[in-house]
Amino acid sequence: MNKHKRLFKYFINTVILLLCLVFVIKFAGGKILKQYIIYGIGDCKSIPLLCLQPDENIFKPEINPEYLSTLVPHNFPKMSVDVPKGFNLVQELIKRKYYKKRHENHHAVIYLLFQEPKAFINLYPDLKKQGILNNYEFIRDLNSATLNKINNLTDAFFIIMKSVFTPDIGNQGNAKMIKFELNNCRGFISYTMNQSDNYFDCNIVDADDNFFKVYIKDIGARLDLNNVFAIISTLKSLNN
Repeated sequence: MNKHKRLFKYFINTVILLLCLVFVIKFAGGKILKQYIIYGIGDCKSIPLLCLQPDENIFKPEINPEYLSTLVPHNFPKMSVDVPKGFNLVQELIKRKYYKKRHENHHAVIYLLFQEPKAFINLYPDLKKQGILNNYEFIRDLNSATLNKINNLTDAFFIIMKSVFTPDIGNQGNAKMIKFELNNCRGFISYTMNQSDNYFDCNIVDADDNFFKVYIKDIGARLDLNNVFAIISTLKSLNN
């Protein structure tokens, strides 16, 4: 099966799942809807991410200027970022779960995604009715979504999006999630760290509601959270 057929099949399966959820929600409460999600995606044992939520405390890091000076600047059509030497750098729109299947040659990779203000609230018409009006509120509710709190179709939507939107972060049983504020940005980081490889999934929104996703597959465990925050601090929108 070629790439386009796989993408089309994945898109159709996702649409069918969402349509089935619309039907289920009209005739069932949260408990049945939760079981439907478990059947279609998995439970918290098989996918711990589905019950992972950010720590209540807001992390406010301090950036090390010395480390910052070692980063290499890169420009893209709509954004710029400084990254460490030795990492492959890829920017592209989310079209499929490419994170888990690409670059399987075990190289350290940083993937980038940029979305303009209010890009995500057009994914699902009921979001505005639920009071979700910008990219940050979308990302906040996505990261806070948990399988144990499904009461309506919007809750189910965020659980499905959370499973699709989060890349490979290693052993999910050891994963942590934090929320942070840094300069004019705020967001969430899901990560795992061990002696061999580290994984960081960073979702960032700036003061203008521009969204940046920085996914770091740190083969060799060269980076820590302070290094990751240094990278995040260099993100800039070039979208005029």
